[in-house]
Amino acid sequence: MPFSNAKFARSSLMMLLIGAALLLGIVLSSFFLAQMTRTYFDEVTKLRAVRSVSADLLLMLNGAESGQRGYLLVQNEAFLDPYQKAIEALPAQVERLARVAENQDTVAVPLDEIRQLIAEKVTEMQSTLNLASQGRVADAVDIVRNESGFVVMQRLREVIGSLLQELDGHLISGIDEIRGSAATLQYFTIGGGLLIIIVIGGAIAVVAQHVRELSSARREVEELNEGLEERVNERTEDLMQANREIQRYAYIVSHDLRAPLVNIMGFTSELDATLKTIRTYVMADGTEMTEDQVRDARLAVEEDLPEAIGFIRSSTKKMDALINAILKISRDGRRELKPERIDLGEMLEATAASVYHQVNDAGGEVSISVGAARGLVTDRFSLEQIFGNLFDNAVKYRDPNRPLNLSVKALPMGRGAIKIEVADNGRGIAPEDHERVFELFRRSGVQNQKGEGIGLAHVRSLVRNLGGEITVTSTLGGGSTFIVRLPMDLSQYVRSNGS
Repeated sequence: MPFSNAKFARSSLMMLLIGAALLLGIVLSSFFLAQMTRTYFDEVTKLRAVRSVSADLLLMLNGAESGQRGYLLVQNEAFLDPYQKAIEALPAQVERLARVAENQDTVAVPLDEIRQLIAEKVTEMQSTLNLASQGRVADAVDIVRNESGFVVMQRLREVIGSLLQELDGHLISGIDEIRGSAATLQYFTIGGGLLIIIVIGGAIAVVAQHVRELSSARREVEELNEGLEERVNERTEDLMQANREIQRYAYIVSHDLRAPLVNIMGFTSELDATLKTIRTYVMADGTEMTEDQVRDARLAVEEDLPEAIGFIRSSTKKMDALINAILKISRDGRRELKPERIDLGEMLEATAASVYHQVNDAGGEVSISVGAARGLVTDRFSLEQIFGNLFDNAVKYRDPNRPLNLSVKALPMGRGAIKIEVADNGRGIAPEDHERVFELFRRSGVQNQKGEGIGLAHVRSLVRNLGGEITVTSTLGGGSTFIVRLPMDLSQYVRSNGS
């Protein structure tokens, strides 16, 4: 139930955050698109101003030219009125064009060329009108006919016409961008509204799910109460299994400890027989002894006595090693675990470094891959001991006929556990010995390496203390793969198991 409530609170908070994020996104996108639209509108407005002033300037020039030519044709003073108004307005119009052109950066306006052409055209028109006012109309008409003013005017029309054409293109593009921004804003608004509706639907679904979880939790409590006896039986079976393991362990320990004692007792009896032979020699006290008695006494001192003492000493060392191994495993069970967050990749790399030279000398390599299963909370010392033993065993029991390849791969097992596989291409373990190798004082295969058979038993003890399990898959000559399964969070495991 607490987990369900926490999940419901997280889900509700998530929905609120998503809704707030969507609203914020809609507001920000609307603001951004509005700013873009305003930018496009300002640009269009500035370009329209340039176009309007340019078009008016061209109309003024056309009006002035029409007035000039009309006056030259009919000498009617009425034609001079539009000419004079256009000439007077031209300087102000050119300055207006300069201002609006400077106010925008989209189109380059050839102001210098326009000013020069206008000045040439105005000079040409004014010169013809001056001649006409002096009665030299024919001379004025000749100036018009030589087409110098026509060429200038044509160039003005081309320059301003090109400018207008370019402005029209930008205006059309700007209007399209404004329409696009408006359409995008509309889509954002509609899409955001739909997403908010979806979030509301999700919130309703979360509430409904929470209600279903409450109902399910109530049913689970009822089922747990009904199945209490079954759980007690399961716990009893676990205890019986643990008891069987203790009995098997006690048998193995007593059997292996008894062997050195039997040896000591046997050689103690031999010492007793040897002492009798020596006592006969010593207690002779000058009495003449037979040659056989002297030879037996010499053999007893030189051979039998040192041999018996040597066997007793080796059996004592064997017993001491066995007792120390038992104490070591016992201390592991009593040692207080200290869960801490560990980078599995770094820990494996550091542990593998201890056997790097041995692997390298054998022409082999170590590969480590942890992927997403990198971080876990467990006891660092125990973990280092586990993989240190596994790496040492891989080196110790490698196949001498091929380079040693040692690989470690970590994979997640759901959300709460991790599986770590330590594989080698060593001499392997026979299938019937897969469980036996984890028993105390038990070894597999040819015994050509030093050891008491406690390494893997120690490893299994450490793994179980961490709430995990270790198994092996192997064939003779085909290498071995040790599979270590551990909880991702030892502290949570300890709490849940009441340790």
